[in-house]
Amino acid sequence: MYPNLYYVFKDWFGVEWKPLYLLNTFGLMVALGFISAAVVLSSELRRKEKQGLLLPREEAITVGTPASFLDLFVNFITGFVFGYKLFGLLLNKPEDITAQAYIFSRDGNMLAGVILGCILIALKWREKNKQKLKVPEQRSVRIWPHDRVGDIIVLGLIFGILGAKLFDAAENMDELISDPIGTIFSGGGLTFYGGLILATIAICWFAYKKGIKLVHLTDAAAPALMIAYAVGRIGCQVAGDGDWGIYNSAYLSDEYGEVRECKEGEFNQQLQKYSTYHLQRRMLDSGNVYTFIPAARTFASLDAVPHKSLKGPSFLPKWMIAYSYPMNVNVDGKKIPGCTDEHCRALPQPVFPTAFYETVLCTLLFLILWAYRKRILVPGVMFGTYLVLNGFERFFIEKIRVNHLYTVIGLQLSQAEIIALFLILAGVILIIFAKLKYAKSQ
Repeated sequence: MYPNLYYVFKDWFGVEWKPLYLLNTFGLMVALGFISAAVVLSSELRRKEKQGLLLPREEAITVGTPASFLDLFVNFITGFVFGYKLFGLLLNKPEDITAQAYIFSRDGNMLAGVILGCILIALKWREKNKQKLKVPEQRSVRIWPHDRVGDIIVLGLIFGILGAKLFDAAENMDELISDPIGTIFSGGGLTFYGGLILATIAICWFAYKKGIKLVHLTDAAAPALMIAYAVGRIGCQVAGDGDWGIYNSAYLSDEYGEVRECKEGEFNQQLQKYSTYHLQRRMLDSGNVYTFIPAARTFASLDAVPHKSLKGPSFLPKWMIAYSYPMNVNVDGKKIPGCTDEHCRALPQPVFPTAFYETVLCTLLFLILWAYRKRILVPGVMFGTYLVLNGFERFFIEKIRVNHLYTVIGLQLSQAEIIALFLILAGVILIIFAKLKYAKSQ
């Protein structure tokens, strides 16, 4: 596993550059996911603009004004936060605290924060001073929908993270009640559908205010959302962020996390050996540091531990079928002997690498949407198709994942499965409605 780029460079090039601890691989892949979405969305919006489906909007702007107090204040706060945390990580972080935990703590470097804040104030004042006119002017500019992709991506990022945190907190209500601040402001705990729902609401509101036709925007966003999810899931797999599946009882992992095929009876023996891990909410390691075990992964008895036995073809690497996620970013699992690093744990049993499966599946679904996008002429059908495909993909992948279950009309379903079913239904209704409306207009 590569919790951050330090481990990538150490494993690939044999160098140990401590500053790379700051660059989390999960965060890097999420950023690349947003960049991928921006590229695809911009391309689709331009195509629809050429077809005359999306039109520009004239907006009045004021140029030549000096820097306002708000401009300077925002730049100072931005610089202060980055300086306070970034230089704090480089210069002040204790070795026994992870970079992720330090970022969400109150600690930092005050002097660096003030200096960087003042530098950004100076740069902003200089930029505005160069553009200052004796008399500020009102000018009219033409803004196309593709020019607003940056704003759309920023809204998606902010409200996506907020929605993901809120839905995860709702799903883990006991953690929220016991530690509300720690749960909300922790680096982990993100629910994709929560982010998708809240970000969609925010972006649709923004598009409505800017005069962008929602049906064409959502159609353009469909392949962008699919590829962004596929790229983001690479980060889950590479970092080992806990978004893995149930145990694959056809395999066994040793104390170092190496996976081999399981002999008869060994799986139950391994469960018994690590019963504390499976049955207790928290476990105490040899360094007297409590390691967090998610509530969804602790069980009332060993018989309740979910697993499926599936042996993969011999030509496939074992990690594609069963993986123990050694040195995962969550510091989850059993201690690896002889390891002195902060990420020194591997799961006691190999699990299905569901993040890898989702990356493969969603990449294929993106290629399908991309290949057929020009053939779909009815507005709304592309986004409806995305909802259906995304819903089916997530619903079935949940069958080999561990999550809180809710009773719905007699069925045991996870939060993601419930939302996936609603997405499928919404997608089907949208496709039918879009086709009926298009046929009527013709």
